Amino acid sequence: MPNIKPVSDLRNYTEVLRDIEVGEPVFLTKNGRGRYVIVDIQEYEKSQSILKLMSELAKGKKSGEEEGWLTVDEVETALGL
Repeated sequence: MPNIKPVSDLRNYTEVLRDIEVGEPVFLTKNGRGRYVIVDIQEYEKSQSILKLMSELAKGKKSGEEEGWLTVDEVETALGL
């Protein structure tokens, strides 16, 4: 079950922080609507790394489609293998 709290609970932020676990974000609401999310720093860094990887993979796919794909032999030659 998601951990949802009103943003006003941050007045006693130690209680909110006690509820944070790796992989389990705390969703903060303002006026009954989702507004912020608190996550463990490791989870945040992991998600940022995944986003960066996905972006680079998309660039590579686009480049392959526009400029043509390399063969295995061409890749090995480029890498000096």
